[in-house]
Amino acid sequence: MKIGIYGQFYHENAAFYIGQLLSLLDQKNVEVLIEENFLELIHSNNSIDKDYEHFSAFEELDKSYDLFFCIGGDGTILKSINYIRNLEIPIVGINTGRLGFLATIQKEQIESTLDEILEKKFSLSRRSVLTIETNPKTYDPVFSHVALNEVAVSRKNTTSMITVDTWLDGQFLTSYWADGLIISTPTGSTGYSLSCGGPVITPDADSLVITPIAPHNLNARPLVIRDHTKIKLKVSGRENTHLVSMDSRIATLENDTEIIISKAPYCINLVELTNDSFLNTLRKKLLWGEDRRN
Repeated sequence: MKIGIYGQFYHENAAFYIGQLLSLLDQKNVEVLIEENFLELIHSNNSIDKDYEHFSAFEELDKSYDLFFCIGGDGTILKSINYIRNLEIPIVGINTGRLGFLATIQKEQIESTLDEILEKKFSLSRRSVLTIETNPKTYDPVFSHVALNEVAVSRKNTTSMITVDTWLDGQFLTSYWADGLIISTPTGSTGYSLSCGGPVITPDADSLVITPIAPHNLNARPLVIRDHTKIKLKVSGRENTHLVSMDSRIATLENDTEIIISKAPYCINLVELTNDSFLNTLRKKLLWGEDRRN
């Protein structure tokens, strides 16, 4: 069995669990490769003695990997998908952060769940991702990536709102006068979109949601659309530029640049253990429906 491991940060309280995971995998003779920067962090903290092979880019991975472990929080998973892309390697999210909505396996569960994971006694939650094209073409590396949560446009260097002209499959929808606009996948519906008043969408729904950020036109409400809809945006405002974000990656675009957002032709596979599900996570992490009176 061959496993890739990725992390962004080395939290002091996670050191024991990282060492525990690597030790258990070594005992089970699993071939392990660690992302280069994360491996340097581990070595700089003197957590391991063994030398591991490493990878540093998407091009270095292939379908020979059985699993891809992400150690951290939800932000770590959001960044890890650009190592996986269309390879369909299942992602195992181990939460050493705070919320852990995507990284559902708690660090304290590593020892008790590892055999189940290695024996592939789990289901896969298929998650859609978004791509961006621009006209005229923009060569910022951000646009070579995909977004698991959302694509958002927002104002830059100003307190004035922007206008976001929006088309769906070539048909004009409306002009949003707002601080910005979010195009969210079902996965991202529990993130930025939710905080801006958008609905929660189950991961298996073939939908996207368009959510305005602090709209001035108060009749502008979140809109759920089919996920194979091609969305075109064009931003104007007092400033000459605006921001575009793909999850945690941000770029600057000139106003009147056409932004075309589409669903990618592949999905990301998240490992879901037997006792876990999106609905269980919704109740546990977002306290869904909790009422002190009950």
